[in-house]
Amino acid sequence: MTAALLTDFILMADSKPLPCADGDPVAMEALLREVFSIVVDEAVLKGTSASEKVCEWKEPEELKQLLDLELRGQGERREQLLERCRAVIRYSVKTGHPRFFNQLFSGLDPHALAGRIITESLNTSQYTYEIAPVFVLMEEEVLSKLRALVGWTSGDGVFCPGGSISNMYALNLARYHRYPECKQRGLRALPPLALFASEECHYSIKKGAAFLGLGTDSVRVVKADERGKMVPEDLERQIRLAEAEGAVPFLVSATSGTTVLGAFDPLEAIADVCQRHALWLHVDAAWGGSMLLSQTHKHLLDGISRADSVTWNPHKLLGAGLQCSALLLRDTSNLLKRCHGSQASYLFQQDKFYDVALDTGDKVVQCGRHVDCLKLWLMWKAQGGQGLELRVDRAFALARYLLEEVKKREGFELVMEPEFLNVCFWFVPPSLRGQQRSPDYSQRLAQVAPALKERMVKEGSMMIGYQPHGARVNFFRVVVANPALTRADVDFLLDELERLGRDL
Repeated sequence: MTAALLTDFILMADSKPLPCADGDPVAMEALLREVFSIVVDEAVLKGTSASEKVCEWKEPEELKQLLDLELRGQGERREQLLERCRAVIRYSVKTGHPRFFNQLFSGLDPHALAGRIITESLNTSQYTYEIAPVFVLMEEEVLSKLRALVGWTSGDGVFCPGGSISNMYALNLARYHRYPECKQRGLRALPPLALFASEECHYSIKKGAAFLGLGTDSVRVVKADERGKMVPEDLERQIRLAEAEGAVPFLVSATSGTTVLGAFDPLEAIADVCQRHALWLHVDAAWGGSMLLSQTHKHLLDGISRADSVTWNPHKLLGAGLQCSALLLRDTSNLLKRCHGSQASYLFQQDKFYDVALDTGDKVVQCGRHVDCLKLWLMWKAQGGQGLELRVDRAFALARYLLEEVKKREGFELVMEPEFLNVCFWFVPPSLRGQQRSPDYSQRLAQVAPALKERMVKEGSMMIGYQPHGARVNFFRVVVANPALTRADVDFLLDELERLGRDL
């Protein structure tokens, strides 16, 4: 480096900050106070008000122009940045809105939001005690509580970036548990493997098999009954068939709360099969795990304590905010660390001045890891277990109310009686009522849900998901999960479908 270049660097380091909040605490405070004010007014208060729109739909090209997405060389003034914040909120879908029924997550818990704000402000990584002492201890306390609800007095676990990744972790751990040499030698150390999941399982099981190099053909699809539950007898048959074909079974993934129908697999019977064949039992309870908080409804997960691993997403029914997904393990042999650890010496020094067992980062495949425990911990502190139980029970009560209203109204036809919070039905417009024997009835009925979805989204009045399912043509799946939901919102949903669909 030349003397002139060194002088330039010194002068730059000593220069005044650029014309933005950098290095100016007064400007930084003013900006953040104004941004927080916009967030509270626009995203929180308006975004959760039934009198406001769920969304303000714009076509992609128009939205690009409205947002002015181009990144330029010159920075912008604070006033312009604040307008950009308002625009981002204005044109985003308000998932906290009581008439947002589109996904398995909805609502906005203020305590969880407070935890998320603190988490983002502290901007740390959940890998060592030295830089995340509060959150290392907090994560273990939260995971311990979740494990206790599963029925385990000990074990392990980690928060993962979503339920799909939690499920993939389970696959990887089960494979390593069976064949630990695969960590070093890879797929060449393995015979052909087989894992088993029902035809109603989450698509992350097949994605996980592909990602881990097992291939989607390694996933043996087990039949589900008419209510979407895995058939244990077919699981037994599929295991024996895989063995006869030369594959080695190693894992069964059961589901507690399937994505579309909300079905709960019979865990006791599935655990019996796994026990007979010495197979790892994973339970994907991403959606249904929160039933464990309810004395009234936790029977839906009877047998879950016999699992080896469990996925549970508190960001769904509990409303902890995206993302909050726990992988829970019954294992006490440090399997997570043995499977994933690489002993990076610049992070996980063994001669630190504190107990290095507190450095949990080597348990995971990530290096930097987002803190996901605070929002759930703070919400739990505010609500208590009793408050969260009430939240679950109230959602069930509103789902039952919706079910009874659907049964009473002309033009609404249930797909099946729900056992969970997924209420699935067809809306049959006046022009199709009484036409069930017509040869094109199914084809025309399949077009109703997409047409109504377009109308509701473009008006911004509500959002409901729809899908085909097996031989069933498109139907609506209403997810009753938002803790702010009322009977009036349920009535509005049905009234709005009638209004939007009367001329179809």
